[in-house]
Amino acid sequence: MKRLRVYIDTSVVGGCLDRAYSQWSGRLIDLANRGEIQLIVSPLLQGELLLAPKEVQQVLATVNVDNVENVALSAEAESLRIAYLSAGVVGPASAADALHVALATVNAADVIVSWNFRHIVHLEKIRGFNAVNIREGYGPIEIRTPRELVP
Repeated sequence: MKRLRVYIDTSVVGGCLDRAYSQWSGRLIDLANRGEIQLIVSPLLQGELLLAPKEVQQVLATVNVDNVENVALSAEAESLRIAYLSAGVVGPASAADALHVALATVNAADVIVSWNFRHIVHLEKIRGFNAVNIREGYGPIEIRTPRELVP
């Protein structure tokens, strides 16, 4: 059976050490460690983690490398990010959030998982991202919180 390919953003990793989110972020990481899901990690996430506390930086190091797929930044993802910004899905201050969604979309993730309720896991934003995806020839992307994904 094909494993679910899950693109994670920085909020999920940080959520492992946040009392409000640790239960679900931690369980998502556990699913990856057991090989039940495949985590998709981008250079954008890795760069953002460099600015996080050491404990947060170390979370991904605990995940079995066989269950982590590293994707690259690409001109295709950058073009889609610009399309999201041009459509007003998010503003310029949220360009990194738009790039997370673009990277997940271009790399055919099954779902993006985030705790970012303002710019990613927000019904109006999800509809906007998916409208642009369809207009640009991509399929819609599922956007959920870890809580919605873990048993």
